Amino acid sequence: MVNKKYLLLAGLCSAFLGQPAYAQESGSSTSAQWSSRDMTYRGQGYDVLDSSYYSNGRLDQYRRYMNHQDAFPPKPRNMWEVGVGGGAFNINGDVPSLWLTNGGGYGFHAHVRKAWGYVVSTRLQYIYGIGKGLDHDLASPQYVGLEPAWNGASNGYSYTANNQFVARNYRTEMHSLNFDIMGSINNINFHKARIKASLYGYIGLGFRAYKTRVDALDASLTPYGTAFQDQAGNVVDRGERRDIFDDILDGSYETSAFPNADADRTTMFDDKLVGFAPSIGAGAQFRLSKRINLAIEDRYSFGTGDDLLDGHRWSGQALTPGWDGLNYLSLGLNFNIGNSRTHVEPLYWMNPLDHAYNELSYPRHMILPDPVLPDSDGDGVTDQFDKCPGTPAGVAVDTHGCPMDTDGDGVPDDRDKELITPTYCQPVDADGVGKCPCPEGCGTVSACANIGAGSITFDNNSSNIRTSSQAMLATLAAQMQANPTCKVVITGSGNASKVQQQRSWDRVNRIIEYMSEKHGIDRNRFIFQYGQAGDANSVMYRSAMQGEEGPANVAPPFPNLRRD
Repeated sequence: MVNKKYLLLAGLCSAFLGQPAYAQESGSSTSAQWSSRDMTYRGQGYDVLDSSYYSNGRLDQYRRYMNHQDAFPPKPRNMWEVGVGGGAFNINGDVPSLWLTNGGGYGFHAHVRKAWGYVVSTRLQYIYGIGKGLDHDLASPQYVGLEPAWNGASNGYSYTANNQFVARNYRTEMHSLNFDIMGSINNINFHKARIKASLYGYIGLGFRAYKTRVDALDASLTPYGTAFQDQAGNVVDRGERRDIFDDILDGSYETSAFPNADADRTTMFDDKLVGFAPSIGAGAQFRLSKRINLAIEDRYSFGTGDDLLDGHRWSGQALTPGWDGLNYLSLGLNFNIGNSRTHVEPLYWMNPLDHAYNELSYPRHMILPDPVLPDSDGDGVTDQFDKCPGTPAGVAVDTHGCPMDTDGDGVPDDRDKELITPTYCQPVDADGVGKCPCPEGCGTVSACANIGAGSITFDNNSSNIRTSSQAMLATLAAQMQANPTCKVVITGSGNASKVQQQRSWDRVNRIIEYMSEKHGIDRNRFIFQYGQAGDANSVMYRSAMQGEEGPANVAPPFPNLRRD
């Protein structure tokens, strides 16, 4: 029967370990990842900014964190862990225990565990164990007389009276329920996001009920007599001697080890002795997937006030000075239970520094100062986009930061002695003077000609003004403030559909509002045009020609149209 249990335990462990699908996990990584499309955090499987991971009691802290009133995000809800397993169950007492591989003690367990923080968790574990032991030395009749199992108290036969040596043995059946306080020691990591193995230690207090029996009679319920001494009395090797004892015993364990020795102790569960015992332990869990992990653990329970776990409390003819201890070495399979959309893994698998490190690398919640873009020559075009650095102060420039050239003859306006040279009179000389007589007015330019033309580009489906475009609009605002009588035409492109026409209107209106609110330019100084042919993602601006007029406000073409 015992061999069948071992085979079953080995088979279950092999089946779980042989599942390669559990070793993979979609959508997870050992380091933080971001989706380039929507910037969704995919580090440890949950987004700190997602309120669905927090209980109602922590939503106030979440709101304060999101409003930058609290520097710390709330603790997320985490899954429960349940586990099962089995292993070697051995008693450290007066009689040497038999190891699992020698037909000795074995046990099974089940538990439920909950993490209350990134370090501390608690666990309730039930253990059913069978402990076995067999001495490799013969006990003398004088000793046997001190043990109730051998002196006739249980079976009516006294080995002492018949002057017979015996081989001390036992079989202990135990139920144990332990409450453990556990501490994880390696999940707070400064150099990687996730651990593959969780190391932990714990202290616990257990309630246990046990019964110990010995094999004092053979299959016919008669004493073994002198069989132990006759067959092994002259054998020197201890291991060989114990093998002989094991062959003599029939394994029935029919005699109670303490029928009257502890009459004052509470018993239950088929007359099992009950009591409490503290324990300590340590273990390691190995992550197979987000839901499953494998655990190896060792528990040692102290026998405070209890020297009967192995059914013996005498050594020679004296009481043994210590109490019996209990060791349970186990292999288990654990499962994380909970809704992954609202619960993270148990916190002892999580690195609490993960959010802080990723916020430093990919800030989404952090309050950042407004960017300061350098403009060395002060022409309103940042150095990054300035194709003509070092433009003298006061010289009007175009959107590329180069001096204005109204007539396009290649000579900047600030050096052009013939500001408007007809095309048919070009090319011009170094002073911008053409090859034909200057027509009336060609040597002058209206004040509004000092306002440059340009193009503002928008992202697809967006009406938000880019940071780079804000610098261009700042230059335009300075030019309009320098020429207060001039108007500017704002022309939006895109007329292929109703959506494009409405979006073109949105963008023109956004630029005019921005210039009015940000730079204080009167809205009536703009001429509103939209839905023109051209690049649907661009809006052009230029100075109005002499006598050119137009509305500064235009009704939207399709105000109720959804614009995604």
